[in-house]
Amino acid sequence: MRVSPFRAFNFFRNVNPIIKLLITSDIMFSMSRLGLVAPVFAVYITDTIEGGNLEVVGIATAIFLLSKSLLQIPASTLIDRIRGEKDDFWAMFIGTALISVAVLSYAFIDTIWELYIVQFIYGAAAAVAFPAWMAIFTRHIDRKHEGMEWGVYFTMTDLATAATAAIAGVIAFYYGFVPLFVVATIMALIGQAILYGCKADLPDFNKHKK
Repeated sequence: MRVSPFRAFNFFRNVNPIIKLLITSDIMFSMSRLGLVAPVFAVYITDTIEGGNLEVVGIATAIFLLSKSLLQIPASTLIDRIRGEKDDFWAMFIGTALISVAVLSYAFIDTIWELYIVQFIYGAAAAVAFPAWMAIFTRHIDRKHEGMEWGVYFTMTDLATAATAAIAGVIAFYYGFVPLFVVATIMALIGQAILYGCKADLPDFNKHKK
């Protein structure tokens, strides 16, 4: 049976509030790091980093992926060992805060080694934030609607990323990279503010309230 995209968006209004906040928050993060930063990242390195070239682009990308990959399993294992969702929430919240810091840092660095350090921190932050986000999402996803809710998540984040990717180059070309990274950071901070709203709905933060 074919499902209209409009039905998916209408369905979004009725999902679990925690899932709704997680999706909305990640839309902002997707617009920030994937929509605004990723499309111009290579040009940013070659144009603004002293000694930056395609080799540096490859190494910087590898550092992020290695940092994220090597730290992700230890971080997720620790999250699973600690009972309750408070650790998941704070891991997600602090991790996304560091991602915002990493995005803003691009506006101020001008050497290769500074870039590599930022990429390592970015990867480490993602290694903590992503498993925690997915753990909370998986735990609160609505039964019998798992496929639809994951579908809505990917559809909305992909569309948001596409919309911002289309204007990332325009902002960088006419206004420069610094304004682009500032806008990306503001979007990430808005996403984090939305993410904080999950705290009020998580049972572990409310079990002592009447």
